[in-house]
Formats: sequence, structure tokens, C-alpha cells
Amino acid sequence: MKDSPFAPDIGFVARLKSTFRSLRQHNYRVWAVGALVSNVGTWMQRIAQDWLVLTELTHHSGTAVGVVMSLQFGPPILLMPLSGWVADRYDRRKLLIATQSAMALSALGLGLLVLAGRATLWQVYLFAGIMGCISAFDSPVRQTFIAELVGDDDLPNAVALNASLFNSAQLIGPAVAGVMIAATGTGWVFLVNAASFVAVIAALMIMRVAELHPQARVASGGNGVGDGLRYVRRRPDLVLALTMLFLVGTYGLNFPIFISTMSVTVFHGQAHLYGVLSSMMAAGSVVGALLAAGREHPGLGRLTTSAFAFGTICALAALMPDSWMFGAMLIVLGVVAQTFTTAANSLVQLSTEPSMRGRVMAIYMAIFLGCTPLGAPLVGWVADSFGPRWGLGVGAASGFAAGIVAAVYAVCSNRASARN
Repeated sequence: MKDSPFAPDIGFVARLKSTFRSLRQHNYRVWAVGALVSNVGTWMQRIAQDWLVLTELTHHSGTAVGVVMSLQFGPPILLMPLSGWVADRYDRRKLLIATQSAMALSALGLGLLVLAGRATLWQVYLFAGIMGCISAFDSPVRQTFIAELVGDDDLPNAVALNASLFNSAQLIGPAVAGVMIAATGTGWVFLVNAASFVAVIAALMIMRVAELHPQARVASGGNGVGDGLRYVRRRPDLVLALTMLFLVGTYGLNFPIFISTMSVTVFHGQAHLYGVLSSMMAAGSVVGALLAAGREHPGLGRLTTSAFAFGTICALAALMPDSWMFGAMLIVLGVVAQTFTTAANSLVQLSTEPSMRGRVMAIYMAIFLGCTPLGAPLVGWVADSFGPRWGLGVGAASGFAAGIVAAVYAVCSNRASARN
């Protein structure tokens, strides 16, 4: 007898359950709700901060936006020797409560300055630097804490779902920020972000500590970044993954510059266009993260393919003649960028011994967050001097370069295997 057309697709249901399997665990569900609320606020502040610098404190200066990014995302490089060791040494849940509370106070301080009409460019630079220093400790702890929530077996799935939460917030946050900026100005957006941290702090405090999956911790002493660097140096696979991340992260993941300068300079839009375009890219990122959550453990092939795809889509986006076609390309760019970063994150974590994860992930986050600011002033200068489309061209080149590096590594590895 033929199956009813209304019968459920058992394979689809199984894939759906597999995609969201980490949510079966209480602690991850609690974390997911808190993280989603907090991430919405974070994305709202990012839009408000970029808009404040781009249109209120400067005259459409992509370079100034790049400087803010450098100050906000650069400290992980300088603080990496300490932050990785701290992540491996101390209770990660308690550390996250401290860092998230400090971020809330920072957002509150900047918001009050803006509402009082006393905010200047140097003050935005200062608060961006403060937030960057806090993030230097928060990021490796937050990344390695995921393994404590779900265990190693579900780690790739949880990493991908975490990315989908972050990008779902990106889908909501920029659009809400655009409306709020138009209605009330940028100051209230910072205050909303400060309040949003309460959700993730509350989630951390009500977790069932007994159900966490403790990871091996480093004993007192050690050389922090030195131990991590020596470990990575002995692992060519990790060196390759981190090199690819460096190339794409430094020159390709400068989306605030790409989208803001294209919105204002090329398409002559206002805050709402910037918010809508950012949300369109976020929609693609959510799709990319959910696709990654349903896959098995990532490999080098997926990382290489997504790097080449990133370069191709950046190049096509630079050629789009109007804002809606550009937005459509941003959706695809979100998918491939998320596929690349999720694969890199899972590959590095699962290839690293649990007792070394904090230090290795500190190196990873220093590259992921810290090297983007190294390229941001250059990308901003290219956008200011030659036009935003050429800035996207720099991003395209970074994807192609990362893919070529991986292809050369694969060829050399195959030749070495053949000789043995």
C-alpha cells in the first residue's frame, strides 16, 4: 500500500531532532534563552555604535568605524597570554557572571553619556577599548564553556546552535536598532543592551551545576600562551585552520564596514537601510548555522570549500547594482561565512585536548576577534579612498587566499603520504 501523502517524513523528523539535540539538556536550554536575549542587545549596540560614529561624530568616516572595531576587538591579542590560562584554570560559570556584569556596566556608561549629549569620538574609542578588554576574557571562557554544558559528543552541534542563536539575534537586533535610532536616537539603544545582560547572568546563576560536564583544568603555574603556542606549533592541522581563520578574519569579516559604507555611500540610505541589510545577512547566517548543526563533525574539506565560496560571494556582492540585490547576496554571504567560522571553531576544539582548550581557544579568539581590527582600518581606508565595492574586493581576496593555502596544504600532505 502506498504511503499517505500526509504521513510524516521520518527521515526529516530524525534530522530535525539531530539538529536541535543539544536543547534536550536543561543547562543548554537555559543558556540558549539567556544568550539569545543578550545577543539581541549586543547587536543593537553594535548598530547604534557604528551609526553614532559614522553619522553623528564624523562625516561618514569608514576609517573611524574601523578604529572603533580595532579598539573593541584588538585586546584579545594583547591579553591572550592571560585570558587563555584563566579560562583553563578557574570556574568558567563564575567567570562568565563577572564578565557579563562588567559588559552591562560598560554599555550603561556609554548610553548615559550619549543621552546626556556629552559623548565624543574619543569617549566612544575609550568604551570600545574597555569592552574589548572584557571580551578578551569573556570570549575563550564562553567558547570552552559550551563543552561543559553538553559534553564533547554534542559539542559540534552546540557550537553550531550557539552560532544560530547569535545570528538569530543579528536578524532581530539591527532591525530593532534601526527603528529605535530613528525614533529615539542612539542613546536608548545602549541602555537596552545594558538591561539585556540580566538575562544571561540570570541563566548562569540558575543552572544545575551538578549536571555540567566538568573539563580538565590546568594546575597552578604554567606559561599560558607559551604552552598554547607550543601545542599548536606541533599540530599542522591546527596551524592550517588558524591560518585560514587569520586570512578571512583579518580582511573578510569586516561586515560593519562593508554594509555601512555600501548603505550610506553607494545606495544613499539611512539607518533603517543599514539595519535591514544587516538583518538580511543575519538571516543567511542563521541558515548556515542550522545547516552546520545537522552535520557530523567538520573536516578540512568543508573549511576549504567554504573559504572559496566566501571569496566568490564577496566578489559578486561588490558588483550588485541596487540595495535589494546586494541584500540578496548578503543572505548567501551569511550562509557561507557561518559555515566557515562554525567549521573552524568545531575543528579546532575537537582537535585539541580538553586540558588545553582554554589556551588554544584564546589563540583562536585572538585571531577571530583580534585580527579583524588589524584589517579593519585598511578595509575602511580602501572603502574611503576607492569606494566600498573595492573594500568588498579585499574580503573576496581573503577567501580565495585561505582556500589556496588549504589546497596547497592538502597537495603537500598527499605527496608526503605517498612517499611514506
